[in-house]
This record gives sequence, C-alpha cells and structure tokens, in this order.
Amino acid sequence: MPNVPVGTLIDIFSVLGAFFAVWKGGVAERSAAIVVIANVLIGQTEWFAPGSGGLIRIINDGITALVLLVITVRYAALWMGGVMLFFAAQFSMHSYYLVTERPNDYWHALINNVDFSGIIWCLIIGTLVAWRARSRRRRVAPAT
Repeated sequence: MPNVPVGTLIDIFSVLGAFFAVWKGGVAERSAAIVVIANVLIGQTEWFAPGSGGLIRIINDGITALVLLVITVRYAALWMGGVMLFFAAQFSMHSYYLVTERPNDYWHALINNVDFSGIIWCLIIGTLVAWRARSRRRRVAPAT
C-alpha cells in the first residue's frame, strides 16, 4: 500500500462513490455521479498531455461546476449545495495556482484531495438519503 499515491486512492474512492450513486441514487444523484466520473476521467488526461495539466484542470473543474449547478437548480437537493461549495473552492484554488503560475506543492495536493473527498462524501450522503427516502415511501405506500 505505501507505493500507491494518495491521488490514485482518491480517484478510486471517487469512482466507487459515483458508482454507488448510480446504483442506489435518485435521478439527481445519478446525474451528478456521471458528471463526477467524467471529471475523474478527464482529469486523468494530464498523464497524456503533461504540459497542459493546469489548463485542462481548470476547464474541467469549470465545466463540471456548471453542469452540477444545472443539476442543483433542477433537483434542488440539499447535498448539492455542499458539492457546489466544494467545487467553488476547488475552482478558486486551481485558478489561483494557474494565474500566479505557482507549481503544484504540498498545499495544493492537500487542499485538492480533501476538497474532492468532500465532494464525493456529499454525493454518497445524498445517495444514502435518497435511497432511504425511496425505501420509506415503498413501505408506507398502500398496496394496490
């Protein structure tokens, strides 16, 4: 386990959390999960285009945040507010590092990893709430 980078573990956690949302979530959770999976896959293109990593990262985060904003407005899920705040922080951090031309350092990695983990936890919690509400409605619904 010591040879596995933390970023890879967070990517695996992100994809597993998103697949959980696709499996057990409602429409909002599934939509957000698909966006998160796309974000992780596009984020991996940095390996293929190492010189443009900062630009790809900020465009990826910006488009992801816009799509998640549409999902937030459409479904008005409370957990999506947390996701939007986390994405705003992540977008701001990437913007700061890109504009000031600072190299990625320890603080960048730490904030990015904690932030993206928070996004996935919001997605998982939202999925659990939607799953529980759906199962509660099934139990209470009259048999026809």
